[in-house]
Amino acid sequence: MLLEVVILLAGCLVLGFVFTRLGQSALIGYILAGMLLGGPASIKAINSAEHIEHIAELGVALLLFSLGLEFSWDRLKNFGWKALLNGIFQVSVTGAIASVISFIFGLGLPESIAIGAMVCLSSTAAVLRILTDQSETESAFGRNAISILLVQDLAIVPLAILITFLSGSGSLPEIAIELGKLSLLILGLATVLFIVVKLSVTKFLSKVFVEHNRELITLFAVVISFGATWGAHKIGLSPALGAFMAGIMLGGSAFAQQIRADISSLRIVLLTLFFGAVGMVADPIWIYNHWQLVLGTTVLIVFGKALVIWGILQVTGNPVGISLASGMCLAQIGEFAFVLGLSARNGDIISHDIYMLVVSTAIITLILTPFLITLAPRLAYLIEKKRKVKPTPETNSDEVVDIVIIGFGPAGQAIGQWLCCRTLKVKVVELNPKMIEKAEAHGFSTYVGDATHADVLEHVGIEHAKIIIITTPAFSSTQIIIRHLRRMATQAHIIARSRYQRYSDEILQAGADAVIGDEEQVGQKLSEQVLRDLQQMGLDK
Repeated sequence: MLLEVVILLAGCLVLGFVFTRLGQSALIGYILAGMLLGGPASIKAINSAEHIEHIAELGVALLLFSLGLEFSWDRLKNFGWKALLNGIFQVSVTGAIASVISFIFGLGLPESIAIGAMVCLSSTAAVLRILTDQSETESAFGRNAISILLVQDLAIVPLAILITFLSGSGSLPEIAIELGKLSLLILGLATVLFIVVKLSVTKFLSKVFVEHNRELITLFAVVISFGATWGAHKIGLSPALGAFMAGIMLGGSAFAQQIRADISSLRIVLLTLFFGAVGMVADPIWIYNHWQLVLGTTVLIVFGKALVIWGILQVTGNPVGISLASGMCLAQIGEFAFVLGLSARNGDIISHDIYMLVVSTAIITLILTPFLITLAPRLAYLIEKKRKVKPTPETNSDEVVDIVIIGFGPAGQAIGQWLCCRTLKVKVVELNPKMIEKAEAHGFSTYVGDATHADVLEHVGIEHAKIIIITTPAFSSTQIIIRHLRRMATQAHIIARSRYQRYSDEILQAGADAVIGDEEQVGQKLSEQVLRDLQQMGLDK
């Protein structure tokens, strides 16, 4: 079996590298490696799929343990209550709609509810990786997506409990008794974990002891995580619930950050095995024989989840374009659907064909995710053709403009602080209403719109600008904006931001007159601070 584990990891390494080079998520490569090496229609290089699956599930346990370590009310409050409500509504509404549709198509109530629980979750691993690669984590739609993903991660616990509950059967009194037993088991597990963790942190992981044997933190984390996973399974609860609860118990300790860092490498290896094992479940022959059903379900999931999230974000006051882009980011079935699906299948809640349908659809939507996230902002703008850019306050676009700032995030605001006390005509182009309010507070003329579209820049009167400052973090967006500007504002001096140094030359080639790199500025600030410290210490000679 060790050889087969090595073969699967090697396949994941090769295909993960290929897809990364193609600008896609390595996750797709991991899944395809499993399909090619050990699936029903594969080359049969792996025959111990069931054993590897058991090992891979430990990766899920460590992932949930890590999520528990990060759980804190401070982190939740940073996103704002409106963002958290968006996530709660998304999980509830998407799950309810999927359950109702499944029930209408003739499935039983428990099976329909289980499908709703699996479908309502998106992929934290895939979406976060792609948003980070494209420098969109701080964009308006990126923050919406991340806040909803955070709530989805928290929803795993009640959904896992729900699947456990659905696996039981009986009359209403019997169900009530089972629910009471389930609640007592959860309370008992939480109590035991609290006592064990509390005693361990105060007695075993004392500061002096850890300084002498830091690797014991890693061993302790693995023992607690896997022990809680086994304990939850042993008493009839979801293993994922046990791991998550263990993480929460340790999350408030002084060792939480170090534990998360120390187990990250092990988690990556085991999660890679998990996604490879997911690929081994997929059956291309089954997909081919049921291609119409799979295609229809995939279309329904992608469009349905995007529209549900778009509608929820519209109700809570987000702009149309940002709402739609956020929905497209999350229009997939996530990795935790496989975890819940395995629990539902083992509990005889769903049939083999339903499980295969969910798995097949999830894999296809994960493959589509990088393309959807890349196209999200542009497609959103094309769909809202009736939406016009409205200047606030009214200004004459033909008048001379000294400076145009494109993007009013932290970088744009820093420039705004310097410009607001000067007698210059400044215009700001921004898509996020909150950033627009901040620009207006500085007394700048503001335009709500996506600067990657030429008609937005034309409406601003960009051809009259003397200096144009681009602060958007996304490299692809910056390139598009510069190409428009070089055609429309030929006399303007363009200063662009580059989040990563490796993109600076390409931004200059696109037509920028100057590029300010985030990494270069950080290095300069660090050097200046080091120099000041050396001078204070009398070491600079």
